[in-house]
Amino acid sequence: MSQQGYVATPPYSQAQPGMGGYPAGFGSSPAQPLYGHYGGQPQSFPAPPTGLMKPVSSPSGMPPPEVSSQYGSNIQQNGAHPQRYPAPPAAAAASPYGQPPNSPYHTIAPQAPAQQLTNQMGSMNLGYGPGPMQNPQASPTSPPAQQPFQTAPPPTMGQTTLGPPPTGPHSPQMAPPQSPLAGPSMGGHPSMGGHPSMGGHPSMGGHPSMGGHPPMGGMGRPVPGPPPPGSGGFQQPGPGAAGQPGYPQQPQGQFGGQMAGPGMAGPGMAGPFQGGAAHMSGPPQKKLDPDSIPSTTQVTEDDQAKRGGQVYTTNLRGQVPPLVTTDFTVQDQGNASPRFMRCTTYSFPCTADLAKQCQVPLGAIIKPFATVPKNETPLYFVNHGETGPIRCNRCKAYMCPYMQFIDGGRRYQCGFCNCVNEVPAFYFQHLDHMGRRVDLYERPELSLGSYEFEATLDYCKNNKPASPPAYIFMIDVSYANIKSGLVRLICEELKTLLDNLPREDGAESSTVKVGFVTYNKILHFYNVKSALAQPQMMVVSDTAEMFVPLLDGFLVNFQESRAVINNLLDQIPDMFADTNESETVFAPVIQAGVEALKTAECSGKLFIFHSSIPTAEAPGKLKNRDDKKLINTEKEKTLFQPQKGVYEQLSKDCVSQGCSVDLFLFPSQYVDLATMGDVPTHTGGSIFKYSNFQVEMDGEHFLSDLRKDVEKAIGFDAIMRVRTSTGFRATNFFGAIHMNNTTDVEMAAVDCDKAVTVEFKHDDKLSEETGALMQCALLYTTVNGQRRLRIHNLSLNCSAQLSELYKSCETDALINFFAKSAYRAMLNQPLKTVREILVNQTAHMLACYRKNCSSPSAASQLILPDAMKVFPVYLNSLMKTGPLVGSADLSTDDRAHQRLIATAMGVEDTQLLLYPRLIPLHNMDVASDVVPAPVRCSEERLTDAGMFLLENGRSLFLWLGQACPPELVQRVFNVPSFAHLPADLSSLPVLDNPQSKKLRSIIDSLLDQRPSAMKLLIVKQKDRSEMLFRQHLVEDKGPYGGASYMDFLCYVHCEIRQVLT
Repeated sequence: MSQQGYVATPPYSQAQPGMGGYPAGFGSSPAQPLYGHYGGQPQSFPAPPTGLMKPVSSPSGMPPPEVSSQYGSNIQQNGAHPQRYPAPPAAAAASPYGQPPNSPYHTIAPQAPAQQLTNQMGSMNLGYGPGPMQNPQASPTSPPAQQPFQTAPPPTMGQTTLGPPPTGPHSPQMAPPQSPLAGPSMGGHPSMGGHPSMGGHPSMGGHPSMGGHPPMGGMGRPVPGPPPPGSGGFQQPGPGAAGQPGYPQQPQGQFGGQMAGPGMAGPGMAGPFQGGAAHMSGPPQKKLDPDSIPSTTQVTEDDQAKRGGQVYTTNLRGQVPPLVTTDFTVQDQGNASPRFMRCTTYSFPCTADLAKQCQVPLGAIIKPFATVPKNETPLYFVNHGETGPIRCNRCKAYMCPYMQFIDGGRRYQCGFCNCVNEVPAFYFQHLDHMGRRVDLYERPELSLGSYEFEATLDYCKNNKPASPPAYIFMIDVSYANIKSGLVRLICEELKTLLDNLPREDGAESSTVKVGFVTYNKILHFYNVKSALAQPQMMVVSDTAEMFVPLLDGFLVNFQESRAVINNLLDQIPDMFADTNESETVFAPVIQAGVEALKTAECSGKLFIFHSSIPTAEAPGKLKNRDDKKLINTEKEKTLFQPQKGVYEQLSKDCVSQGCSVDLFLFPSQYVDLATMGDVPTHTGGSIFKYSNFQVEMDGEHFLSDLRKDVEKAIGFDAIMRVRTSTGFRATNFFGAIHMNNTTDVEMAAVDCDKAVTVEFKHDDKLSEETGALMQCALLYTTVNGQRRLRIHNLSLNCSAQLSELYKSCETDALINFFAKSAYRAMLNQPLKTVREILVNQTAHMLACYRKNCSSPSAASQLILPDAMKVFPVYLNSLMKTGPLVGSADLSTDDRAHQRLIATAMGVEDTQLLLYPRLIPLHNMDVASDVVPAPVRCSEERLTDAGMFLLENGRSLFLWLGQACPPELVQRVFNVPSFAHLPADLSSLPVLDNPQSKKLRSIIDSLLDQRPSAMKLLIVKQKDRSEMLFRQHLVEDKGPYGGASYMDFLCYVHCEIRQVLT
């Protein structure tokens, strides 16, 4: 990942004791309880020395009231969840250091001896904060743990602190509840320096199931170490944040004591966790309340409540938009809508050193064709005639709101490179008293963030006007597809689907041409010219030298040739009904499509419907290279690397012709998806996979995908360039793209769901005055064959204060960047290294926040920036995704598929994929139109009498508890009770009652919003199919390995402390 790190801000930054389920002493002595409300009034306090928390005083100046051990249940923490756990008794301090575990435990935290959880959590306080701190330098002399702790101040700047309330009559100083892991001071801790993985000590490495790997799949090299061999923009953080004043530098591995989090099988690990200093005796205590750790659902609800339904105007530089989950309307006033561009932070650091220090990646996720809702203005179209768009002579940036007109309007200064250009005579306009052009608001390119220009012939291939694109349907008619009924299903659907080919707004019919090919070991082309009475078939059996046997009649207008095409679609299933050919070719099929488009001199898309690994003798023949023995070894990465040669060349040919490939796969076994999916992923295409396809079970799912895919808004033969103002530049690009050089992003096609993630690096200083400007220019061919330029402009702030950067971070964009970087890095590095880098960089980002932006506080506090407080739950979820888990129970093709589809995802898609929506339906209000509010993605939220819908944009589950009320089951499924439900239900009956109608309308609206169709799986509690459902409960321990959210937060907290020491 990029060299930037994450820092936590004050709001998150105060660690609080008893933050849900974290073992408490991760280091220095436990913090005192702190509490305060989210978003309380900012107050300023003099900064106490490091290690002290600021005292809380009640408004009148009286000491805080005594609070009983039930932690002030009326106090709302982290949003709206009262905490429900007693303060950790101080007696726990007595337990000695390396005392042997009471018993090995084989499950996740909740089953661990309850007291050690509370103890560890008790000292791992959690605070959030965006606020700048008053005085970062605390006295370096006193080690933090020697002063009595005090509670934190009321939150400054929206800072939240979580933890137990103060007790005691005076300023709430009390002896810290000593937990087993809270030694005398940071210097005397079995800190993460004593981590097996972190310096070769026995500690978290004693994982039986993992053959002694360090936790987190080895996530724990000493953080400050040198980078592992980097690749793909994924570098290891440097020594950055070591050596905070007040924390003695700690030699690695001074203590052999094992430092264990509760059952902390890190991501990628499962199984019992033997031993560890956390297993200590001591008075039993209640389990911690998971409601106290930051909740994604709470964050999205709060943002919806605060900014939902509002108009977001884009007239301010560097303003952070509402979250992707919030409903809002955009009014373009000079910066591109967040639907088109979102950034990882809206305040860039002024220097490369600051960027390196904080390690927060500087990136933008650009979705140039994003769908604009009906209540927002579509993009304006600007035509400057034969002269074409006005551009800066030096950097070639297009005219936009950041150009400064001078000299009475006769010249303008480019906002990107500062070059002064003459204004062409036809474009001249006088300036008003403010120095702005009088026609400012009449010209979209001077007043809006996004607009389109008509492109002249200079922007066309060979200076010839472009032609409308073509769609070629290529159907595998081998034995498997005929037998399953797939070929007949496709042919029937195409008869009606072709009426819905994409067209320009207002056009009566589509100008997209269509063509048809069937194939197995050989290819069959069809002449469907409108003048023919019957379609004609032409066969090419020499797949080594592919050519298209007919020019005229292969690509036709559907409306004109409808009768011949329908005739053909009726004949295809019968023509091959008796086939017993099971071998297929694949590369020659793509080659044929490219050749056909080349001959017709147009761009277009191939829709390939394919069933098996191509084993027939032909270019691109593949062999089965799936080898489960490679999993969790250095060579695992080879499973995801496409086979070189033929397919690499094909991708280049496709891109240069503007030929995008969409692949619909129907495999019953391994097909080497890593290689077969390579061409689609480099040509702006999509990959759809239906394993063990059965028409009655999966037909509707496939047809919905096909309809969405054929009908969606799209541009062809596209080339994109991202220009920036001086001081920084785009260095890295992730997406379904092809790069021939370092600046031009080439896409054979780009549709409304495809996003390109761009990473920026400094090449000089940025100034706070001028900010950071970026312009994304996309040249493409429309569906009716026009060449156009689509421009998106965005201006960000720059700051020399890291607190500004952390305050304006966007977690959902950050996790999109991390996912794409990690999925690229796994092609070149072992998964263990990739996971280590992810955790490492996260720890660096949060440690930098802690060190530079948060108020001084005890080391035992976990402090997170308010804007990034839920980042750990997303990161942990990412590390539990199929591609990064390394489990032999997952199919290699499924892992490769998930890796490839994520590369082109936009921010809303990765957000939902990594934190699914879990919607309770058993108590929904049938009279209301509102979808019930989602709950946290954890098994603890499920109830035996409940019914829940879970969706992540790719899968859709309806989960039923065993005690689900019979009347609800009757109304939804038309059977008398839970026990009567058939095992393999995959659809809901259409019943005429309020519950059934409401549930079906919720599902329909979800399906409508998502880019791909989702097949509904109905899961009964304790059924075999529940495993599929459970892997999406991302706050729990992963079924294929990976920590629970709570354990992971502990782990990250340890890593942060490691960085700070």
